Amino acid sequence: MPKKQILVVEDQDLLLMAIRDVLEMEGYRVITAGDGVEGLEVMRTLSPDLIIADISMPRMDGYKFFEAVHARPEWVPIPFIFLTARAEKEDRLKGKAMGAEDYLVKPFDPQELLIVVRSRIGRAEAIREATEGEFEELKQQIITLLSHELRTPLTSVYGYTELALEDAAELPSGEFQQYLVGIRRGADRLRTLVEDLLMIVRLDTGQLEREFRLLGTLHDNLDEIITRTVKFFAAQAARENIALETDIVPGLPPVIIYESFFVDALSRLIDNAIKFSRNKGERVMVSAQVEDGWVEIAVTDEGVGISPQGVVRLFERFRQINREKMEQQGIGLGLSIVKALITCMEGEVGVESEQDVGSTFMIRLPAAMGD
Repeated sequence: MPKKQILVVEDQDLLLMAIRDVLEMEGYRVITAGDGVEGLEVMRTLSPDLIIADISMPRMDGYKFFEAVHARPEWVPIPFIFLTARAEKEDRLKGKAMGAEDYLVKPFDPQELLIVVRSRIGRAEAIREATEGEFEELKQQIITLLSHELRTPLTSVYGYTELALEDAAELPSGEFQQYLVGIRRGADRLRTLVEDLLMIVRLDTGQLEREFRLLGTLHDNLDEIITRTVKFFAAQAARENIALETDIVPGLPPVIIYESFFVDALSRLIDNAIKFSRNKGERVMVSAQVEDGWVEIAVTDEGVGISPQGVVRLFERFRQINREKMEQQGIGLGLSIVKALITCMEGEVGVESEQDVGSTFMIRLPAAMGD
């Protein structure tokens, strides 16, 4: 394995050489710099596995050097140890508050130095391995989801189109209509995928927040918006023999929303509640009430529910719960989009769920109190 690289930034030459000798005898590769400015110059050509920096240095002290290092996202994960002759509690607290991993007070024992260095490098490696493992798992999940979500509707569109073209002259009108329905179903699924991916782009570029600042307005008819949104799903619920009900307290206070964002978020929650109500005759309830200055809109189902482990990561992108057990459309962006839309409107999203019992997803919006 290649030697771990340690950057030591210290303006006292004798101490600098002593630290270098101790670390090199332990098998580390040591790069040295006389102050923060020189340390940044060194880091332009290499990225060390750990940084040890004195606090009191000319031109750029250790605190400013730390801030400069952490201004670069690619350098943030590098463990950082402050080295100083001052033992005041305030100095130690400041270093810790800034995010430094440790704090060595001069004069120090060489063995203490080695213990701290080994500990911090080992911890950084463990975090990196765990992160890389999670990233690889997520990458494979995204590949699988995209492959499934692209191929399945494309196969449907292509297959029905081929059948229609081959037998167009002889097909009865009813059968031809079925082919068109199949093509439409596949096209709708592809359109939803594209729209969700574009929504993520709008979120990451800050466009969603700009749209809310521009288009968000005061609404005193939230009850009407909720009722109208629920009615849109009446036919879907009826097909699944799901009782879709509302319980909205009268006199909801006004809220500042962009109606398109709110309806999109609420629609996704209602759609999920119907889809995950696996047994006929179940009920989906959409309720709204006022609680401690917030308007709370809840969507409650009697469906499959979510395990405590699943709830923890439910709003992350590309996460789907129990996909291996249940056929699900989409690539796991819906709930992350719900959270993003509501957050843009300065609201909150939460969930309470019990496996095999049901779930309640809640949107909370700050009530706009009048003068």
